[in-house]
Amino acid sequence: MKKIVLSMVAVLAFGFANAQDSTGKGFSKGNVFISGSVGISSDKTGDVKESGFEIAPKVGFFVTDNIAIGGRLGYRSDKAENAVTDTRDEARLSVGAFGRYYFTPSSDFSLFGELGVDYSSVDDKLADAKANEIGANLGLGLSYFVSSNFAIEATWAGLGFTSNDNGGDGAEKTNSFGLGANLDSINLGVVYKF
Repeated sequence: MKKIVLSMVAVLAFGFANAQDSTGKGFSKGNVFISGSVGISSDKTGDVKESGFEIAPKVGFFVTDNIAIGGRLGYRSDKAENAVTDTRDEARLSVGAFGRYYFTPSSDFSLFGELGVDYSSVDDKLADAKANEIGANLGLGLSYFVSSNFAIEATWAGLGFTSNDNGGDGAEKTNSFGLGANLDSINLGVVYKF
């Protein structure tokens, strides 16, 4: 653990030292960026087949040199079936908003904090039931510009809260709170700046 912390401090120091060198990389007021995720999954265990598809684009706009606001839209489909019948057929449509604060936005390497809120509509096609979910999360991220328009980004969702009405009509709500202290939940991505 001590080696990981020392390595992160060295990378931060190197990034801040490079921030003094003007390369035209980084973010500034008025910049727009896009990122997001796309995923396809398939799994087979015995006679049970599972498949999934997800697409979630994200767009952000810098209102100041340090602050970006934006929105995201997502769709996810999960299916599972055995040789006789379907066991799961679920679709999720999500819409959300986020705000970020970048500590060194004009440098190649920048640390940021992100606060996001999402609303999801979950459609369970087999049970013919719909549920609504609202969530909020607070996390950290790092971006590193490899060119003037492309950056590699690593994000970690630290605190999260979700509330699912489980279809309403007298159903018990499910409220979840989590602290993501596990560093296995770091996501990597690519950002394109206009």
